[in-house]
Amino acid sequence: MVTTDNNQSTAAMFILLGFSEYPQLKVPLFLLFFTIYAVSVLGNVGMIVIIKISPKLQTPMYFFLKHLSFVDLCYSTIVVPKLLENLISEDRTISIKACITQFSFGITCVMTEMVILAVMAYDRFVAICYPLLYTVYVSQKCCVLLVTVAYSWGIINSIVLTYSLLIVSFCETKIIDNFGCEYSVILYASCSDKHFSEIILSFIANFNILSTLSIILTSYIFIFVTIFKMHSSSGRYKALSTCASHLTAVTIFYGPMFFLYCIPNSKNSSLLVKLGSVFYTVVIPMLNPLIYSLRNKDVKETFRKLMYFK
Repeated sequence: MVTTDNNQSTAAMFILLGFSEYPQLKVPLFLLFFTIYAVSVLGNVGMIVIIKISPKLQTPMYFFLKHLSFVDLCYSTIVVPKLLENLISEDRTISIKACITQFSFGITCVMTEMVILAVMAYDRFVAICYPLLYTVYVSQKCCVLLVTVAYSWGIINSIVLTYSLLIVSFCETKIIDNFGCEYSVILYASCSDKHFSEIILSFIANFNILSTLSIILTSYIFIFVTIFKMHSSSGRYKALSTCASHLTAVTIFYGPMFFLYCIPNSKNSSLLVKLGSVFYTVVIPMLNPLIYSLRNKDVKETFRKLMYFK
């Protein structure tokens, strides 16, 4: 196990390049990301408020959606302000402690969202495959338990990964060709043996991706089998429409993840990696509330009523 040299680690810093190699785009990118962040905050806060105040939306599906919006709101707030600061500031340095802290809170949100998406797939599975037992299998107590497990699992994973970064040492200031504090970015700056930390990352990342995707895919296999057995075309359409928003959210969440993992680590792909990271950390938290509000009849009706009363 590697021990940390506190004096060296304290002196070490990161310089996050972000998009500094495109100075002519500094203002347009700032305005773009600020607009996306504003829409993300308004969308997720609006979704939480609408679900909380509307009696019609007091169902397990919207309970999970409320927490998905909360996690997206937290995630964008953790990442985007530093990105905006780096676009307008000449000083792009960040301390090792601050970087690890940003990563710790960010990975908590990512891991929690993975579990919530899997839980939402289970919710749709029970609703479509066992509608008569829905209130039994997805009771209020069960919903609270599942969300508690999601947050707890996110925190546990964050603690383990953060610990694996704290046990390595950092010797000098490193220039990082990225805009945020990802695990690989922090580990890259280490001047000690990284083998243990790399094993921890590989195990946790693969386990979480494979386990949550397995739950989602298995749920939808049973869902589609049940839907195709339905005799009523209107029933099939209604069942599919209740899954469309969640399937879209799953696709845009896991898609960029695979995209980033598949890109070779080379100078030619650094811009694509950054663009993929921007989509994953900045755009997705904005898209989820838009997807559910535009494709969900109950949410749209509640929003129209609120606007009418105003």
